Amino acid sequence: MLYTSVVGLPIPFLAVQLLFINLVTDSLPALAIGMEPGDHDVLKQKPRDPHAGIMDKAFIRRMVLQGILIGIVVAIAFHIGLHSSPMMACSMAFLTLTMSRLLHGFNCRDQKSIFALGFKRNMFSLYAFLIGLVLVLLIIFTPVGRSMFRVAAMNGTQVTTIFLLAIIPTAIIQLRKIISKHN
Repeated sequence: MLYTSVVGLPIPFLAVQLLFINLVTDSLPALAIGMEPGDHDVLKQKPRDPHAGIMDKAFIRRMVLQGILIGIVVAIAFHIGLHSSPMMACSMAFLTLTMSRLLHGFNCRDQKSIFALGFKRNMFSLYAFLIGLVLVLLIIFTPVGRSMFRVAAMNGTQVTTIFLLAIIPTAIIQLRKIISKHN
């Protein structure tokens, strides 16, 4: 929203869309992450420094960089949609942000990649994603969903673009986790 305001573009999200983003992409993954089982070797790990904050510099740097990644793909979606109409731009930005945040729930499970963790360890994370995906699909493909969230009707290319852009941040974050494990 800051970016579009600074460069003089239409506001990318409506209040109802922001509520949906906050309720669905924060609540579902957070509940699922809360069900994540502890590491079996937790007692073999060194205790953390009791004077160290929970949000250390490395955590803050990861959080900011991951937020920037998601922001970039949302801005790209907005600009792609702007070629059709301001409503399409807002629709594509909203749905790209929603999907990328749902996928980001997998990134937040652990420092390990989702391939190392697997999905069977915490099926709730998969269920949370699938519930969110179904809600997004209802918004995209039903007249009631489009009307309620003021989303433009989209063609297959636009829907595919949304999903491809939404996957990019998670793919980069997971690739980084895999590479850093081997270094």
